Amino acid sequence: MASNFATRANQALMQSSPKWRLAIWLLLMLSASLWSLQLWQNGARIQSDILAMLPHLQQDKLTERALNQVEATLADQVYIALIAKDETTAIAAAKLMMQQLAADSLGADNNGALTDIRSADMQLGEALGQYYFPYRFKLLTAPQAKALTTQNMGSLIEAATAQLYNAFGYANSNLLAQDPLLLFPANLLALVPSSTVRASQGILLANQGDKVAAVVIAKGRESAFNPNAQLAQITQLNQALDSVKQRYPDVTVLKAGALFHALAATQTAKSEISILGLASLLGVIALVWLAFRSVMPLLLAIVTISSGLLLAVTFTLSVFGELHLLTLVFGTSLFGIAIDYSFHFYCERLSDTERSAQATVAYIFPTVTLAFVTSALAYVGIGLAPFPGMQQVATFCAAGLLGAYLTLIFAYPLLAGSRLPTGSRPLAIAGKYLASLTALSKRLTTPLGVGCFVLAILVCCVAGLTQLNVDDDIRHLQQSPTSVTEPENQLRTLLSGGTDNQFLLVRAPSEEALLQQLERVSPMLDDAIAKQELGNYVSLSRYLPSHQKQDIDYQLQAQLYQTQLDTVLASLGLDESLKPTLQAAYLAAKNQYITPAGFFKLEAGKQLAPLWLAPHEASIPNGDSATSDSGMTNNYGAIVLLGGISNIDALKARFTSTTNVQLIDKVADISAVMGHYRLLTLKLLALALLIALLLFSLNLGFKKATVVVAVPALAALLTLATLGLTGSPLSLFHALALILVFGIGVDYSLFFASAKNHGNAVMMAVFMSACSTLLAFGLLAFSQTQAIHYFGLTLSLGIGFTFLLSPLILTTQKS
Repeated sequence: MASNFATRANQALMQSSPKWRLAIWLLLMLSASLWSLQLWQNGARIQSDILAMLPHLQQDKLTERALNQVEATLADQVYIALIAKDETTAIAAAKLMMQQLAADSLGADNNGALTDIRSADMQLGEALGQYYFPYRFKLLTAPQAKALTTQNMGSLIEAATAQLYNAFGYANSNLLAQDPLLLFPANLLALVPSSTVRASQGILLANQGDKVAAVVIAKGRESAFNPNAQLAQITQLNQALDSVKQRYPDVTVLKAGALFHALAATQTAKSEISILGLASLLGVIALVWLAFRSVMPLLLAIVTISSGLLLAVTFTLSVFGELHLLTLVFGTSLFGIAIDYSFHFYCERLSDTERSAQATVAYIFPTVTLAFVTSALAYVGIGLAPFPGMQQVATFCAAGLLGAYLTLIFAYPLLAGSRLPTGSRPLAIAGKYLASLTALSKRLTTPLGVGCFVLAILVCCVAGLTQLNVDDDIRHLQQSPTSVTEPENQLRTLLSGGTDNQFLLVRAPSEEALLQQLERVSPMLDDAIAKQELGNYVSLSRYLPSHQKQDIDYQLQAQLYQTQLDTVLASLGLDESLKPTLQAAYLAAKNQYITPAGFFKLEAGKQLAPLWLAPHEASIPNGDSATSDSGMTNNYGAIVLLGGISNIDALKARFTSTTNVQLIDKVADISAVMGHYRLLTLKLLALALLIALLLFSLNLGFKKATVVVAVPALAALLTLATLGLTGSPLSLFHALALILVFGIGVDYSLFFASAKNHGNAVMMAVFMSACSTLLAFGLLAFSQTQAIHYFGLTLSLGIGFTFLLSPLILTTQKS
């Protein structure tokens, strides 16, 4: 059936007019150009976020909401530390920077690149004090509760007396009249997490040796991974820093935030696109010129590559609406693959100079078509990975190959009609190479030769595969330069570890149950800090005590206001007339509770509101979400942010037995998914080899099909062995590259299996194809991005081995 289709297609090609085919091709390219332009005008964009390449995790709705909340809270934050010799200079520099940033934001119709510019909120403590004071009868610190539980009223009286005679204390007559033991100030101070950071004049300060660092925080109005937003944010930031440096030249700066990682990734990608792409293009042009010594093949090679890139961009934008920078970096390899069709065409023309361009296209059509299909299927295999970025790469490259294939079929019959200079020299070189391989194959066909060859391959494979390790950690896929990571690490140290990507998700069936669970989690985290497993954490339990705890604290204070109040007033020298008022206030507070709804109305509460996950129906009018698709409408959730994690395994172990407390580690989860799909990809490769064997057997016969498939299969094994011997770990990107090794490598096998009497031409075409492919992917192996490096390295090794092994198909046929 396949051969009949190829025959009918050949007949159609021979009968159709080259002019009509060229017209169809021009119309297709024009349509693609106009459609691509329309997509750009309608909002298609360049994406640089490495997270866009990562797989989507299958999570329950509450976990998914928590991940989105954390990413929205932490994303696009910019942290700047201004380090000066003294506190006065640091504060002045920070205030100047904040003024400059605020002025830039207001100067552009209140639409600056950076917003929410802040440092310390000096009014926060006052606002919290006003909110919590009416609930003072239901608030106790742990030492206060212990003292009241053990009826150790004396220690509380001593603490209050010390405050009365402390020149820097917070006691005053008004507070004493409402809180005689001065219990409330200690509770207010307990709301502030322990940290080395302090505040002065509205500025966050931290000591760095004998110097002082002032910290300024801002938030990007748009995503830091948007190239346009990156430029606007870094420009606004640099302008403000320039003003600071002019006024305070001795101030040094530390920077942290996604902006600087994204900027480094964008610059690296743009640099690699220009360098690798230009080098690959120049290499292909040099190959064409050296082989054919004619302008027309060179021009058609450029046309082939350009048409492939045009369709690649158009298809990718049509499917995804955006184009990832890493897709473009991967796409530079398209130069070395798309040009293969041009090489095969011109090498066949060199082997038979009397044959017309149309006849040459018809002659190579069956093999080229089968090669295109196998390469496209290889990219489809890559597209099956759960990586949006890799799906883009697959779409980009498959569409690019389609563009090159259509250019060969529709444009070459007319555009490539001119005659070529004599090609005897390159064909003769290919012939000599084949002759030497023939002599080698004769030696290998002897029993001793076959045994030595098989033994050598077996030893190499066993030695390499036994040393092959795996690495699925996504943090190794793209590493920012030290110029970005070192200042960030220093700033994280100043901020007591900052905030990590890992966090706790606490769930419960009700609001009260959730608050109680949060209270049980906090001591476990305090113990983790004491054992240096954790640097800090942010939990709502600090601000929202459960009704149960409030009732317990209220009951503990009963002995103070109902049985011991006379003693307390006398010990502190306070007027006894305060007793009725204090007792009445205590009794009136019995049914008053601190609630999440009330707290989140505060400005400080609004900042912490993303950590609270109420059921969906709480925010949907008419309460129509009783049957929400989450399946967990009765579940409440709370996020506990973690910072300065030094032992993630020990931290996870603390919560393994607690079913309603989950440590969310997106990095580890995605790494696990990568490991799963790495194994799945290798299984798909084995399945693809089996399917190819069955498919090729229909046209080539089982024996020849086995040889054709054995070449890329052996090349894949040798590639894995080489990775093991060189110490390169196996990742999903290695496995995906092996799929492409099969897709490209099987082309070489097919061309040699179908060579008939044109072995020299095929050898020359495969040699040029391999050179261009090795040039493209060899350059990718030098990428600073590990994912691209792994991809390029594996393909370079695989294609290299395939090139060395595939000519043996031709020599064994002759022997």
